[in-house]
Amino acid sequence: MIILTTVVVLVVIGAIGSLLLFLAAKKFEVKEDLRIGQVAEVLPQANCGGCGFPGCSGFASACAKADSLDGLFCPVGGADVMNKVADILGMSAGAADPMVAVVRCNGDCEARPRTNTYDGAMSCAIAAALYSGETGCSYGCLGCGDCVAACNFGAIHMNPETGLPEVDEEKCTACGACVKACPKHIIELRKKGPKSRRIFVSCVNKDKGGVAKKACTNACIGCSKCLKECKFEAITIENNLSYIDWQKCRLCRSCVEVCPTHAIHELNFPPRKPKPEVPAAKPEATTAPVAQEATIPQA
Repeated sequence: MIILTTVVVLVVIGAIGSLLLFLAAKKFEVKEDLRIGQVAEVLPQANCGGCGFPGCSGFASACAKADSLDGLFCPVGGADVMNKVADILGMSAGAADPMVAVVRCNGDCEARPRTNTYDGAMSCAIAAALYSGETGCSYGCLGCGDCVAACNFGAIHMNPETGLPEVDEEKCTACGACVKACPKHIIELRKKGPKSRRIFVSCVNKDKGGVAKKACTNACIGCSKCLKECKFEAITIENNLSYIDWQKCRLCRSCVEVCPTHAIHELNFPPRKPKPEVPAAKPEATTAPVAQEATIPQA
């Protein structure tokens, strides 16, 4: 009898406990949107953070919760992936201009000679925290390759001849990892441009013209020639440094021609047509005075 009573009590306690757990689960149930998993499946799973969210799962959750996809874009997947996301969510994908990373430093080994040698950990972040760099320009590339290590797509590498990073625009996804990794802020995301044509000032030196030119012969000296030449108000000068707004630039290349230090770069443009030679003015023909014959009076 005691055993039977014990069994009944245990069964009752178990039933009550199960009922309480069931009610608690219903009370605190977190309903997950099934579309989040569907969106995550079409994302590239690069987890680069270029979308502004912590990984692809965070981006998928943000898309599913949003009322519109405006301002939401996966730089790795591009328009194709965003169209798939829009189909899943029953929305329209917002248009976004393709972007690409641009290196805004033109101080190669010839233009920016070394003044000292860095003998420490090969990290731009560490070098920048210790001193201004191996050259007279305290704004330029440190050359340790933090941007290369940060890129998950093999889209950037160091050129051993120039000592500067170079971007492979075919591989670049504009995730922004290299931009965040550079302590000198010389890498910028810019519009890829029609036919991948871009014009930008490849310099971030804010020193006065004479100081900047002494440190690097390719530096922007803030002479304002490009500002005066631009007819579209795409160029501004602040802190002795020119900057081209890619949203206003019409790619006319007029500013490139007038830059005395060649700090303004043009990429993927066709070769310029040679300017027609102006024929030299012909010297005016001079007519010598005709000598008059002297008449001798006859006797």
